[in-house]
Amino acid sequence: MHSFPSIQTIKEAAARIKPYVHRTPVFTSATIDRLCEGRVFFKSENLQKVGAFKARGAVNAVFSLEEGDFLGGGGVEKCVTTHSSGNHAAALAYAARCRGIKAHVVMPENAPPVKKAAVAGYGAEITYTESTQQAREKALDEIVTRTGAVFVHPYNDYRVIAGQATAALELMEQVPGLDTVIAPVGGGGLLSGTALSVSALWPTAEVLGAEPQGADDAYRSIQAGKIIPLTNPQTIADGLRTSLGDLTFPIIHQHVSAILTASEEAIVEAMRLTWERMKLVVEPSAALPLAVLLANSNYIKGKNIGLIVSGGNADLDQLPWLKV
Repeated sequence: MHSFPSIQTIKEAAARIKPYVHRTPVFTSATIDRLCEGRVFFKSENLQKVGAFKARGAVNAVFSLEEGDFLGGGGVEKCVTTHSSGNHAAALAYAARCRGIKAHVVMPENAPPVKKAAVAGYGAEITYTESTQQAREKALDEIVTRTGAVFVHPYNDYRVIAGQATAALELMEQVPGLDTVIAPVGGGGLLSGTALSVSALWPTAEVLGAEPQGADDAYRSIQAGKIIPLTNPQTIADGLRTSLGDLTFPIIHQHVSAILTASEEAIVEAMRLTWERMKLVVEPSAALPLAVLLANSNYIKGKNIGLIVSGGNADLDQLPWLKV
């Protein structure tokens, strides 16, 4: 427990990343308040740099690196690396560009073209591999050996967790006195960071995780008291198809009251409701907090609820409600 990022560490992260990220707005909807029978506050990280909360953790990790952290593999320039097909890849590329260093990103060949273009647009050098974990890790190891690049994990890194925690830190400042805060959970970087901020600043508030029924490893892990890895996740919420890490799980186990799950139909319904009623473009993973809220309205009736809307990088050519 003593090694968890403290609220002081999180506040230092907030100051470190301030020049490079947005202080995202909080929105409300009278229609959604009526549906949920409470007051719901949407912390809109879909309007963040790179379109997702991931910018916070990546920027904090990259700007936390000291001179001695670089060039461990005999490389000639400072650089960072990761393997990711999604928002973390773009976030690390953006963070590296802000610091003026190079980013090497390993991406699967079948990654969506829009995500490949985003990572390239931020100036990263992309290495394409087969989509297997083994292929991605092999390519990453080769990059680290060749360049001395510092590996920045998408979520299992305390610097990343502290960066993600700044979203809830802002939310607590923007909407004091929340009863409950809900964040989606995949690898657990956002949820663990949210839990650390909320438990430190407003300990009477409850923190809940939101997860797809088809990728419910966090729910099962909390029930079992140990990490239950995902096997063959089946969900439209592509950002949540990862298992908890050994750094994120203990924080979640200690500070998160429960993990609530939602069906694929509920995720799509919540996503469309947010687009139509709030005019906010959200991706499926970001719709999870609202999806579980709508499915559990009696659980939080009459309360003030904060939702972390994790990102807005939806594939406009594959909107789920357009499928027949």
